[in-house]
Amino acid sequence: MGVSAIAEGLFRETPEPTLIGGRHRETGRIVFPCPDDAARWEAVDLPRDGTLWSWTVQRFRPKSPPYIGPQDFAPFPIGYVELPGATIVETQLTGVDFDRLTIGMAMALTVISFATDADGNDVRLYAFTPATEG
Repeated sequence: MGVSAIAEGLFRETPEPTLIGGRHRETGRIVFPCPDDAARWEAVDLPRDGTLWSWTVQRFRPKSPPYIGPQDFAPFPIGYVELPGATIVETQLTGVDFDRLTIGMAMALTVISFATDADGNDVRLYAFTPATEG
């Protein structure tokens, strides 16, 4: 059994979790994820900390396919996290009760276990969690 990312090129886990965005070579615009067009886009590390821009709760199991998550579905928060000087990313939120989420709260990147694939591998997903002080 091994570990795999939910999709290639979204993030890396070492030496610390980092999202991989793309910077447009002519305009400097930053997006996530990085488009697969090396002539126009260069891969860049995105900030690991940001602020919660908006959020909601996913209260029903998404349609399969393409959803490959756990069979025992439990509601989870999803949101947009603004990464300073970069872009806004859509993400699952973790480590916080729904009623404690507030727009503008400080968030930090983490990686979580999402599901187990048919080969028994741990499928990993990037997520954001409330940042801790100090």
